[in-house]
Amino acid sequence: MRETAVYTHGHHESVLRSHTWRTAANSAAYLLGELTPDDRILDIGCGPGTITADLAALVPEGGVTGVDLAPDIVERARAHAAERGLVNTEFATADVNALEYGDDSFDVVHAHQVLQHLGDPVNALREMRRVCRPGGLVAVRDSDYGAFTWFPAVPELDDWSALYRKVARSNGGEPDAGRRLLSWAREAGFSDIRPGASVWCFATPEERAWWSGLWADRTTGSRYANIVVDGGHASEGRLAAIAAGWRRWGAHEDAWFTVLHGELLCRV
Repeated sequence: MRETAVYTHGHHESVLRSHTWRTAANSAAYLLGELTPDDRILDIGCGPGTITADLAALVPEGGVTGVDLAPDIVERARAHAAERGLVNTEFATADVNALEYGDDSFDVVHAHQVLQHLGDPVNALREMRRVCRPGGLVAVRDSDYGAFTWFPAVPELDDWSALYRKVARSNGGEPDAGRRLLSWAREAGFSDIRPGASVWCFATPEERAWWSGLWADRTTGSRYANIVVDGGHASEGRLAAIAAGWRRWGAHEDAWFTVLHGELLCRV
């Protein structure tokens, strides 16, 4: 099978502003203690490659293969790894539902913020398991939009949350993926599973300005904005009001925002 869900975010600059901020330390800490220097890692949904490159640096005797559906973003990831002088990386376009790798090809299969965007995350987990060797690890981490928390209360952020989750589901995904990871992994046939959770917290003046700014820009200028308007989910005026609410929240000196993530380490 092939992917049927629509990637809601796209790769607008405001989206990549967030994706390029991600590192192995802030996005895959639950996995790092399990790695060995000679691991062969498959990084699914690698995006611009910042996490991929960090993982490659941690397995100098092994290597990392980064894959993504979007050819242009794969090229960006390849360039990032080259800039860092990493010679143990390779990149390709791929669909997680039909990976073009043989059984037992990797020691670790990793996916960060991927399953929430898929039409059939259970099938994807089965494919990830197939290409992971016996005794290896499948590691997944996904946010849970319904569990995001913030202060102070801003009505436009409530509107943003409800609208985003509606649109993501209409595109075939599940924005509250974090809480569902364990059930999906069990359905995919895993039994040796270590579940957990962690958060991103944006509360310093610099952090909340960055977080509110990228979401304000994403709300009005990204592929998401086009999908919202073209799909009849909301008007441009409503999106502009939500963006203004993001900026008003970000300017508040007591503003605080947390992003909850579900995490799994699944032993094959």
